[in-house]
Amino acid sequence: MGLLTLLIAALAIWLIWTGKLQRMTAKDGMALGAALVGAVLAAKGKPVIGAPLLIGAALFFAKQGNMKAKVKARKRAVPSAPARADDVAKARALLGLAPDADAKAIRAAHRRLIASVHPDKGGTEALAAQINAARDLLLAEQKQR
Repeated sequence: MGLLTLLIAALAIWLIWTGKLQRMTAKDGMALGAALVGAVLAAKGKPVIGAPLLIGAALFFAKQGNMKAKVKARKRAVPSAPARADDVAKARALLGLAPDADAKAIRAAHRRLIASVHPDKGGTEALAAQINAARDLLLAEQKQR
């Protein structure tokens, strides 16, 4: 059981290190805490209390993983609405593109612009999201032509 405790602790450290713990919900945090407490109790010779906590946390995370996969599948299955002309015009203006720009030009403009406004370079997440959305809209509109 000592190895299990080390593995659970390593998982918690990895979650914190990668920043995934920041995106966890309160329920995820509680399940992770229950797993840590269960591992510690199991390691201290109280498997009757620790094992159910570990098993419950494992089942919770397994269920969460299945639910997230189903949501992703549903999002992919939903057809996108046709782009409005004014949205396309705004996207072109944001990326600085002419109406006849092809996919290669759209990607090049996006790369050039995102390099200067990416959050890692001191920009904001909102502006980077707008630029990404503009690229996606123009590429989708390009495919429809």
